[in-house]
Amino acid sequence: MSEDCPTNEVFALLDDEYARTILTATSTQPMSAKTLSEECDASLPTVYRRAERLVDCGLIEEGTKLADDGHHYTVFKARLDQLTVDLNDGELAVTVEEKPPDDIADRFTDMWEGL
Repeated sequence: MSEDCPTNEVFALLDDEYARTILTATSTQPMSAKTLSEECDASLPTVYRRAERLVDCGLIEEGTKLADDGHHYTVFKARLDQLTVDLNDGELAVTVEEKPPDDIADRFTDMWEGL
């Protein structure tokens, strides 16, 4: 999670139905805004606004995917593996465990197979 993202912003995002759907949908595979729009039953501007907030908090990341026709488009992928909320001495603390980064060899293989 981004150090600049306050706990209350994480709670607000998790309280938002669209943000939760984007987060859970992108935990299985990277998805484009168009696909997320269909998944969330939301407009593209709504998806982009929620995705931007999730990216700002470090809960998802943006990537680029190359289409078969040579064009490229943005995809979103969840970064978190586990989210924990602790209550200690009257304070709430949110801890986010990120997924381990993709192995560079795996990324190269994925790119090569996508050509």
